[in-house]
Amino acid sequence: MILPIALTIAAAAALINVWLAYRVGQVRRALKIYVGDGGDERLARRMRAHANFAENAPIALVLIAGVELATGDSLYLWAAGVIFILARVAHAFGMDRPGGNLLRTAGALLTALVLVALALWAAQIAYRSPPLHSSLEPTSIRTPSPR
Repeated sequence: MILPIALTIAAAAALINVWLAYRVGQVRRALKIYVGDGGDERLARRMRAHANFAENAPIALVLIAGVELATGDSLYLWAAGVIFILARVAHAFGMDRPGGNLLRTAGALLTALVLVALALWAAQIAYRSPPLHSSLEPTSIRTPSPR
């Protein structure tokens, strides 16, 4: 089974991950800081933007794939995936600016809203769908028939 929404959003997430790592590398090379942040705030901000993406993307992708597997193609799921990707890009650009700013705040807030919506959607699917089997039901054990 192909999951076009999950695969598209995962591909976009992979590209963003590479882009965020590249941005960290740019500052590392310019400052000749190859381990840690060397006390440089700009490098620390870029490292956190990359780490924050790595903390949020896996759960979003798992939820998108799970919901898509359970429900199929959905305009709402496409919207959730696209909003998640745009939110992560906004957050990354916002992290370059000191203090609170609209891009960082909007990116973080939209990410949280998408994750909560996906989590609720996934939980609703899990608890409203009839189980394929129940671990509480007795299983029949076949014994070999005597010859």
